[in-house]
Amino acid sequence: MAKNRNRADIVLAEQGLAESREQAKRLIMAGQVFMLEHGNRRAIEKPGQQILLDTVLEVSQAERFVSRGGYKLLSALDSFQLDVTGMVALDAGASTGGFTDCLLQCGAVRVYAVDVGHGQLHWKLQRDPRVINMERINLRHAPLDLLPEKVDVVVMDCSFISLSLLLPPVLVFLKDQGQILALVKPQFELGAKHIHKGVVRSEALQRQAVEKIQTFAEQELGLSTLGVAPAGIKGPKGNQEYFIHITR
Repeated sequence: MAKNRNRADIVLAEQGLAESREQAKRLIMAGQVFMLEHGNRRAIEKPGQQILLDTVLEVSQAERFVSRGGYKLLSALDSFQLDVTGMVALDAGASTGGFTDCLLQCGAVRVYAVDVGHGQLHWKLQRDPRVINMERINLRHAPLDLLPEKVDVVVMDCSFISLSLLLPPVLVFLKDQGQILALVKPQFELGAKHIHKGVVRSEALQRQAVEKIQTFAEQELGLSTLGVAPAGIKGPKGNQEYFIHITR
């Protein structure tokens, strides 16, 4: 390999246009990175593409995901250095599909988008053959044969319910050694006395909510915690939410 060339994801990170090589890889896979040469603007096709070290690169600033949830999940994938390339996923509480969109752009081959509501999934995802849109399904009471296959990863963004009620039923659909990225929302894990106008502002109480779910996952379900990280974007009303990364 010529010394004046390197992988596009490495060059992008070294030029400071991505926070890490992993983020650079995801930006390229999402079709957001372009190279400028001889007056032409051309998309970088793959992270491993060899380019000159002094190549002028540009990152598109267009909205990347169908909802802000996509950015939340991306922050978790970066924090935990989790590569979902080639994985089959379950998006529990899919709603508009921000998490689903993020998973697909990061290389997931198939996503089961499950939600208790209906008519919410973005039209772009409804038309994507990699997405199986499953509406009006309450995972707490879902049949054991809901999915035709086990999944590699489960992502969870659910409201008005504790994760302690949702983790047990989703385990049925997870492969051995499978992973879960669950968004802990303190306002739905703590008693009403700790919540002021729908917001949990105390960092100590936020930690208590996370520890509650971590303890439940480990002691009641026999799972292992791989990490905890604050969500990159706050929830409605400014609630600080946290991702917990757990595995069987």
